[in-house]
Amino acid sequence: MDDDHRGPELPSARGPLSAGVREYLRGTGPLPRAEDAAAASPYGDDLHLALYLCYELHYRSFAGVAAEREWDPALLTVRAALERRFLTALRADATRHAGVDDALDDLLVEPVHGTGVSHYLRGEGELWQLREYATLRSLYHLKEADPHAWVLPRLWGRAKAAMAAVEFDEYGGGRAERVHARLFAGLMRDLDLDTSYGRYLEAGTAEVLATVNLMSLFGLHRALRGALVGHFAAVEITSSPGSRRLAEALRRTGAGPAAVFFYDEHVEADAVHEQVVRHEVIAGLLAEEPHLAADVAFGIDATGHLEDRLGDRLLTDWRAGRSALRVPLGAPAPALAGRRH
Repeated sequence: MDDDHRGPELPSARGPLSAGVREYLRGTGPLPRAEDAAAASPYGDDLHLALYLCYELHYRSFAGVAAEREWDPALLTVRAALERRFLTALRADATRHAGVDDALDDLLVEPVHGTGVSHYLRGEGELWQLREYATLRSLYHLKEADPHAWVLPRLWGRAKAAMAAVEFDEYGGGRAERVHARLFAGLMRDLDLDTSYGRYLEAGTAEVLATVNLMSLFGLHRALRGALVGHFAAVEITSSPGSRRLAEALRRTGAGPAAVFFYDEHVEADAVHEQVVRHEVIAGLLAEEPHLAADVAFGIDATGHLEDRLGDRLLTDWRAGRSALRVPLGAPAPALAGRRH
């Protein structure tokens, strides 16, 4: 992974909300009104790019944006309006389970005949589709585990200790070369993709931006700590079988050893993490704060809802033979294009 800590360039706007936030960050225009967020599509490109721009200030930010913008009161007011629009829609659309146990039980059941993205890629996916998948996922995986780290000061006892242990693994167990974000950069290199942080923000659709924004939304609000734990549980519990399928897809298409290794690593690590998250993080949190049970279930459900939306978008486009990216990739290098097992 590129160790240059400078942020990426600001992307092109996708509507009045993202245009207003973008120009405000550049210092060349006024913010949109907070009231304008109430009329925006809660799952649309414009809202989610605007929200992503706000959240990214808490990560590496963007080239040329003043550091003081991170806690700019006017910008935070607009961000809060965007968050309310998104969160209200999620609470209305994503609630699937009455309690945590039911939500966890559903996560633990692997369908006999799966139809999701990882099943498709394993069975019939092509190399160009795997490259697109990595492109979209890079918006999170190049900062993997960072949104979840925000919950640590908001936990204590068993939940804090267990969450810290899982995060320690995500950050390579103290070894820089094993940090999962760096391993994903290795995957990208094997797929002939640019590993620069934020490089593919222009290509990211609303569906993938929403999945990343969800983590930041939950992570930045103490009141949503239970939802973040639920999100983390959904990711860790479903990761191991999904990663196994993706590793098989990458082997089948000859993607390269570093690409395969990223998912092989997650098959093993996340099988352990799943047990820790269920029996220590969630159980520890609810032993201390049982009133957060509904929030944990909501975090699981919201994650599933947005992942389903992303999966539908990807499979619809790919089955039609077209790119699922807003800005399609160029052809891979000849050496990669010709590499097969």
